[in-house]
Amino acid sequence: MAIQLPKVSVKELQEWSKLGEVLTSGHRLCAGCGAGIMARQVTLAAKALGDPFMLVNATGCLEVATTIYPYTAWDAPWLHNAFENAPATASGAIEAMKAMQRKGFMKEREVNMIVFGGDGSSYDIGLQSLSGAIERGHDFLYVCYNNGAYMNTGIQRSGGTPQGAATTTSPPGSVIPGKIRWQKPLAEIIASHDIPTFTASPAYPRDLMAKVQAGLKHDGPAFMLVDSPCNLGQRYSPDQSIEVAKLAVKTCFFPLYSTYKDEWILSGVTLRLAKNPERKLPVEDFLKVQGRFRHLFKPEWKKKLVEIQEAVDERWERLLKKTEF
Repeated sequence: MAIQLPKVSVKELQEWSKLGEVLTSGHRLCAGCGAGIMARQVTLAAKALGDPFMLVNATGCLEVATTIYPYTAWDAPWLHNAFENAPATASGAIEAMKAMQRKGFMKEREVNMIVFGGDGSSYDIGLQSLSGAIERGHDFLYVCYNNGAYMNTGIQRSGGTPQGAATTTSPPGSVIPGKIRWQKPLAEIIASHDIPTFTASPAYPRDLMAKVQAGLKHDGPAFMLVDSPCNLGQRYSPDQSIEVAKLAVKTCFFPLYSTYKDEWILSGVTLRLAKNPERKLPVEDFLKVQGRFRHLFKPEWKKKLVEIQEAVDERWERLLKKTEF
């Protein structure tokens, strides 16, 4: 059966905003950082459920910039672990709390577990740990914020870096047009584990927060892939993060959907694009506002733009067939 998304109204969002921040001011994320926007939305949606929750954070931008010793910007139980083992650490914490509840050392109540990992951790270094934790059935929501490279350590390419993007380890030149291969289909890989899987964007907060709550209410593991624009690595003005995120969706470069047990459902603006395909913007509109794709607009690499558009169109048509729209 399809996972049911709660309806989040504007009024509810306004009420939730009065609950207080979990990721507080004073952190050192870059101005316009998509990860900070995403984390505020995720934790606010979790807080609105009313149950206590715990956060496990893999190494990455979000971890490094919010917990510079001896300070922390988190107003909730929070644990940092390495790139490769945040899901395993969360698994241990979940089982430890269950044991303490059974033995009477801890009040028996629902404790929601949220795990944050960037694309370096989720697509690459920690994928084995994530898959193992899902297979064991631990009850957590894993949130991968994909900013398209190892931004924290110098903007090196990752498994989540788009084809054609310039990074410090995939520099464009006369032979290579930036990163050669398309990004790993992480959401589809995780969806094949038969767990609730969502894609979301901070540009559409009501959709994102509804998916957070659906994932946390599910009895077992759930996964969310969030587009997390990085103005430093993607090379655009800090005040354009939300606009860049919107363009990713409106060009179908990053469509929004939910899937559980092979039932795929489009959401929000993505559904409107499916109903009105003439509203689907060309992928060039998304690429041209980012400096990491600037080289693709040179005459020698114009053909790569055509290839990227064809790949986006093919993936979009494949998604439409899955949703049986």
